[in-house]
Formats: sequence, C-alpha cells, structure tokens
Amino acid sequence: MARLTGRAAVAVAHRGDPYRARENTLPSFRSAIAAGADAVELDVRATADGVPVVVHDPTLRRLWGHDRPVAALTAAEVAELTGGGVPTLAAALAVTAPVRTLIDLPERSATTARATLAAVRAAGAADRVYYCGDPTALRAVREADPAAEIALTWHRATRPPATLLAEVRPRWLNFRFGLITEATVERARSQGYRVAAWTPDTRRTMRRLLALGVESLTTNRVTTLCRLLDRP
Repeated sequence: MARLTGRAAVAVAHRGDPYRARENTLPSFRSAIAAGADAVELDVRATADGVPVVVHDPTLRRLWGHDRPVAALTAAEVAELTGGGVPTLAAALAVTAPVRTLIDLPERSATTARATLAAVRAAGAADRVYYCGDPTALRAVREADPAAEIALTWHRATRPPATLLAEVRPRWLNFRFGLITEATVERARSQGYRVAAWTPDTRRTMRRLLALGVESLTTNRVTTLCRLLDRP
C-alpha cells in the first residue's frame, strides 16, 4: 500500500486546544491555530431561538455548571449563563478564518444542520468549512448543499452501509481511531474516499495511523501532532 508521509497529513484540533483552554471556546481555537493546526473541529447545536452556538453537550452542566438544555435556552440566555464563553458559530468562524473548520453536528436534527449551513453562508465561509457528525444531520447537509464537503463519522466495527454512503456522498470516511487497520485504509481508498481518524492523543497512536496512510487526524493534543509532523 502506498503510504503518505506524516507531512502530508491534516492536523485537526479537536474542539480547539482543550488541554490549554476550555474546549469549544474562542481562546481554545486561537491556541490551536497558534500551535499550527490545519483545521479546527467544533461542535454546533441550536438554541431555542434557532441560533447555532458552539457546544458539544446537550446541556451546559459539564463545562459551565448549569444543568440547562441548550435547546431550551435562547442565545442571549446561553451567553449570560456562560459569561459569553459559549460562542455563536458566527463568532467562531471569524476566529478560525486562518484555517479550515470542521463542523461536527452531534444532534440528530435536520433543522440545526440547515441553520448551520445558513450561518456558514452568511459568514462567507463555505469554501473553508466541512462537516461531520450525526448521519441524519449529514443527510440534511447534503440535501441543502450538493457541493458541501462531508466527513462521514463512523464508530462501529461494521462498514458504513452503501445506502448511507450514496445519500451522504462523503469525501472522507472519519473513523474512530481504534477501528483503523491497513485493510480499512485500502478498502476506503479503493472506493474513492479519503481516510480520517478521531481522536488519537498519544504519539504512538498518531505514528501508527500515519504509517497506515491516514490522511487526517483529529486530536485533543494538536501541539503533539504538529511536532510529530515537524511543523514549526
């Protein structure tokens, strides 16, 4: 199998740089970009008034100490409860403008997917954004934007169904890192897909994936990955 060199791989910062700044916040994104990331991955949910905001969990409990569902709060209420810590997608895209942005849509919501696409277009960021996340959301992305770049997230030992691949038409197959073998990479490439992995955080695992020819790594330790790739 033809293998890529490490330098050819894409370094994607998972929720920014969470070991240096709180995940999915503007300081975390800035830190990841300063560390040399090629792309920043962030999660998007919609508030009660339909505003896409950057937060992974369905509630504010884990990171912000408020056991309140994001979907039940307005954007103004989210900002108040978090001291402005949870950014809108528009604010995040302004900060991540120097690099690509991988938007993860974790909830099974076509409505949120469409609102996210609208925010991306309004920000003039469509040419530097791509998408991963829940299959239902990714189907909605594809329906709304035939040209959107999609990384189909996959975390099962079984192969992605042919029907799902036909509906979503991804450019990338985005595997949980433990699922990736030489056969996984070869099969994906033979079908015309690029291979991405999430979320390898040790040098040993990163090296293994790069040796297999994985073309994109999404990690919580982007500084470690960039050093492994010999980037300044």
